[in-house]
Amino acid sequence: MSEVKQIKAVARDRSGKGAARAVRRQGQVPAVIYGAGQPAQAIALDFNQTKQLIFAGHFLTTIFEIDVDGKKVRAIPRDYQLDPVRDFPVHVDFLRLAAGQAIKVVVPVHVVDQEKSAGLKRGGALQIVEHTVELLVPSDAIPDFIEVSVADLNIGSSVHLADIKLPKGAKAASTENLTLVTVVAPTGMAEEAAPAAEGTAA
Repeated sequence: MSEVKQIKAVARDRSGKGAARAVRRQGQVPAVIYGAGQPAQAIALDFNQTKQLIFAGHFLTTIFEIDVDGKKVRAIPRDYQLDPVRDFPVHVDFLRLAAGQAIKVVVPVHVVDQEKSAGLKRGGALQIVEHTVELLVPSDAIPDFIEVSVADLNIGSSVHLADIKLPKGAKAASTENLTLVTVVAPTGMAEEAAPAAEGTAA
């Protein structure tokens, strides 16, 4: 699980596009904290720290303790916007977290045990169908990733989301049993199989 990270902010009296532009001119990033049955709170973040946190990775699955003028709020980023030309942060949305709350997060898929797969040893190609999955998890136990083992895969076989042991307390956010990875036949093997099948049919 990602550690809780600290970030400082200052409260903003005004919201709206004009106020946001004024915040950016001061070298800060406008943001808002909402949720948990409380009013939305407009804040401003340090530009350099925010940019560093976003580009360090796992930003949207990291819980932050936001120090707003001395009052600490626990929240998780729900979205952020980057300048389309210069690629720097222009706004961040945070979801305020309540104790024991379950939230939806998008978690990366890490594929392991490629060296044990009979299908890959035979020349099959690993095809990652889903690079991320959406999970419903406790807000204090967000996994950094889920591991998908391909040790038992042969050519033509797959691993589905229902085959994976999810971290404690986590469950799939959707009822769809997603295909995560599959091992496909190499091009040459597929081409050889086609004439053979035609000859059998004749």
